[in-house]
Amino acid sequence: MRRKMSVYGQQLQDKQKIRMHYGLMERQMRRTFAEAQRMGGVTGSNLLMLLESRLDSVVYRLGFAPTMRAARQLVSHGHIEVDGTKCNIPSFQVESGTTISIREKSRKVPMIVDGVENPPAMLPEYLERAAKSFEGRMIARPNHETVPFKPDTAGVIGFYSR
Repeated sequence: MRRKMSVYGQQLQDKQKIRMHYGLMERQMRRTFAEAQRMGGVTGSNLLMLLESRLDSVVYRLGFAPTMRAARQLVSHGHIEVDGTKCNIPSFQVESGTTISIREKSRKVPMIVDGVENPPAMLPEYLERAAKSFEGRMIARPNHETVPFKPDTAGVIGFYSR
């Protein structure tokens, strides 16, 4: 028989779900949480907004990569341009009105071609991308309602408030 999970165990599990989904190390997660607290307002919504505004997350949501890990690899290998400038930092914070595109040299990579030919069924409201296009735009900042991934942020707040 298993015992009921403690509050700490549940909070840890909530934090780990978010970390694993976005592919973050503990230090990155802690730093992002601290920034979300400093922003003022609802910390959980701020945390999700910061995580969804990362360049690797935006590349994944635009459909250029099949998984979050693949999106991170595309960014770190230099296949992505932000407003016409090469960017290889997965944690780069994308602002609203920013254009994310695939570099000319990288438009023949099979994974990228597959992502362009088969766009995602549901694009989040804060992103826009034309069909069969190698570029997309972030038109607004993501908020709690528009984020496709709905984790329990209260557990994360409780975990880091210790």
